[in-house]
Amino acid sequence: MAPKPFMKPKKISEFQEKVLEIRRVTRVMAGGKRFSFRATVVLGDGKGKVGVGVAKGMDVAASVEKAKRAAQKDMFLVPLKNGRTIPHDVDAKYSAAKVRLKPARQGHGLIAGGSVRVVLELAGVKDISAKILGRTTNKLTNALATLEALKKLMTVK
Repeated sequence: MAPKPFMKPKKISEFQEKVLEIRRVTRVMAGGKRFSFRATVVLGDGKGKVGVGVAKGMDVAASVEKAKRAAQKDMFLVPLKNGRTIPHDVDAKYSAAKVRLKPARQGHGLIAGGSVRVVLELAGVKDISAKILGRTTNKLTNALATLEALKKLMTVK
């Protein structure tokens, strides 16, 4: 069957995506509670570009799609040393989340946990040691603290 002329072909994205979390959120109205969903999505190309998007929608699919678009708008390039690790140690804080990133020698691997690992994986960092120093377990703030740390990196010159 030939494609219909008014249908646009679906564009295949060069980015990998990972849904960090989906939360059901509520607002109380006069008639009762209204439920919606908040999605947190990490988008990256594995070569240094990464972004995190957060969006709300009436159903899960709509909120994930909106979060993907938000992540694409928020993307930036991470300066990688030899395409594998970061150039220097960096600490960052976002809200209650604190993160420390340390470069590692080749072959060390990606040593990180939780949402920090997801962000670094999609950014294309292959050799690094990362530690969540804050007490919060909130995936969104830990991911955003990791982004803040990556934004603080200076290029090697």
